[in-house]
Amino acid sequence: MTKQIWRAGNQLYPLPVVMVSCASADGKEQNIITIAWAGTICSDPAMLSISIRPSRYSYNLIKESGEFVVNLTTEELAYATDWCGVKSGRDVNKFKEMKLTPEPSSMVKAPSIKESPISIECKVKQIVPLGTHDMFIAEVVAVQADEKYLNEDGAFDLQKANPICYSHGKYYKVGKEIGKFGFSVKKK
Repeated sequence: MTKQIWRAGNQLYPLPVVMVSCASADGKEQNIITIAWAGTICSDPAMLSISIRPSRYSYNLIKESGEFVVNLTTEELAYATDWCGVKSGRDVNKFKEMKLTPEPSSMVKAPSIKESPISIECKVKQIVPLGTHDMFIAEVVAVQADEKYLNEDGAFDLQKANPICYSHGKYYKVGKEIGKFGFSVKKK
């Protein structure tokens, strides 16, 4: 096996692709930004991060309000996910144009996206300037799960939701389950 040497870059793929909904501090302006640079950073307290270029419209909405909602995406939402990533909220109302429903969140002023299977409500704890992007480190304060995506045990059923991910400029469907945490050491 021969490996090529590439210039330094982010090759940690695939990534979850999410639509982050946000609002101005007074709640009058609402927007959606598509982000692939998002991830879990702590389980207790539950925390996650998103990275945004300071030039993006949503950057100041989130910085000033200190809140946002990470909305998981699905195959059904792929078109809207891409569209919200290439259009600016300075120019268009993304909720209206993509026929997405802003829904009140339970713990933050930023709206959730009703069509999303999971909406993760977050409060910003820290903003870390990193270069082209700033990382918003946030505490998860609530999670809304659409009941139609739950299995008989009340757990989120990934295959029912048909989530999508992002890799090298393309979107992909997430595949079937191939194992469960600890399956490699489970006694037979």
